[in-house]
Amino acid sequence: MLDIVGVSVLHDNYVWLAHDAASGETAVIDPAVAGPVLEAATSRGWKITQILNTHWHPDHVGGNADIVAATGAMVTGPQAEAAKIPHISRAVVEGDTVQIGSNIGRVIDCPAHTAGHNAYAFEGALFCGDTLFAMGCGRLFEGTAEQMHAALAKFMALPPRTLVYCAHEYTQSNARFALTVEPENDALVRRAEAVDRLRERGDPTVPFSLAMEAATNPFVRAGSVAELARRRAAKDAFRG
Repeated sequence: MLDIVGVSVLHDNYVWLAHDAASGETAVIDPAVAGPVLEAATSRGWKITQILNTHWHPDHVGGNADIVAATGAMVTGPQAEAAKIPHISRAVVEGDTVQIGSNIGRVIDCPAHTAGHNAYAFEGALFCGDTLFAMGCGRLFEGTAEQMHAALAKFMALPPRTLVYCAHEYTQSNARFALTVEPENDALVRRAEAVDRLRERGDPTVPFSLAMEAATNPFVRAGSVAELARRRAAKDAFRG
């Protein structure tokens, strides 16, 4: 299994270090900046051997050049955005695999946030960039709602125990919105309260499980939310 460590940078970004102890390999996922990431790896005695980019936005690739200069790391990113990703050495599409030591990750195409966004699904771990967030999903800069719905469906087909390593700490604001959609969802209410306690202490809310999203994320629960709306409407009509 991978040893995964988050590095908090900028205002609300997470950069992930994924380390394989047996081989000594370490991958950096979506380095917004280089300095804190290099320091985090050095402090653990980890050698960075590769960078995995999910999409081209500067707060995901901004550290590529300096990390490559310092370590000689290979850069992997989505083929559809290869021209925009600094120092890319391997362009991948859905069906390709990436490897950290003996850990094999499957490339998943998930365009929506950007036109060529992808994700990397390892056993027990999903690195999804800006597609899925805790109780939310990414903004549609270059894609469509239909594409986002399809991308989220791909993720939710993974094992429920899979932990999601997204790239931003948006959980508290997402929870507030989710509660406007499903105020009677007890699991959501409890999770929102737990998130508030974590953030009061300055603790991260990422990673989180796909099982938790299935119970509390309105964007992956669209069918359940639509059914709830129909029931409310029928109930109101009966009362009227």
